[in-house]
Amino acid sequence: MSNKSHLGPVLGEGSFDAYYFRRCCGRPYGRDPEWLRFFGTIANRIVADIGPRRVLDAGCAFGLLVEALRARDVEASGIDVSPFAIAQASDSVRPFCRLGSITEELDGRYDLIVCIEVLEHLSPAEAESALDNLCRHADDILFSSSPVDFKEPTHLNVRPPESWAEQFARRGFFRDVDFDAGFVTPWAVRFRHPAVPIHRIVRDYERWYAAMAIERNTLRSELDQSQRQLVEALSQQADSARLLGQTRDTIRHMEQSWFWRARGLWVWLQGLFR
Repeated sequence: MSNKSHLGPVLGEGSFDAYYFRRCCGRPYGRDPEWLRFFGTIANRIVADIGPRRVLDAGCAFGLLVEALRARDVEASGIDVSPFAIAQASDSVRPFCRLGSITEELDGRYDLIVCIEVLEHLSPAEAESALDNLCRHADDILFSSSPVDFKEPTHLNVRPPESWAEQFARRGFFRDVDFDAGFVTPWAVRFRHPAVPIHRIVRDYERWYAAMAIERNTLRSELDQSQRQLVEALSQQADSARLLGQTRDTIRHMEQSWFWRARGLWVWLQGLFR
């Protein structure tokens, strides 16, 4: 996925070419079964759990998500700044994938905008413009931006999740705490412009936090109990090992005593006379 607008002076105009998609996406990016399955899973969840009619993939790369959504009767389109990426879209969706930047004004409104691993490629100022743009054209945004991948040379703007959440909140968008976007990436979030007052949003956040706190405390208690049981078991094992060692020492001392040797001689003589 890429929407690397205006990166020419920093990275060069050809930064998002065949080499980039072959070597800089974790594994070679292309229209192969694994990537098609990945985007098919995302499309299935979008259709089943969100049910949008009109979707924009902001940073669509080869248009694989656009293809998957349109195969599921969703009016999907995509935008990407890489001429190479747009040229790789399949014939069936190429008319719906256009060359452009998400920092530039979009056309119309969307029920959902998907933005997967894009904004970390933009400078902070460009990311602000892109967020303004996306939030003007949809009330529902499925968002993911790596908080950990600092090695990729095109990652100019890697931020922790709370930083993106703050930026969305400044624009009136808040996390949907009841939506698990982990099918995209572990850090993906669904941000929405709510139709409810702020106190309802606070209530939902507190409900979500309370559930997480209870789960955390329960797991912590179970871990403490498991640690105590392990310490007790190790202590018993150590006691058994000491007892075994003491028994072996006793036997060794008995075998070295004059009585044990005399007893052995007596047993030998009995056997001889028999």
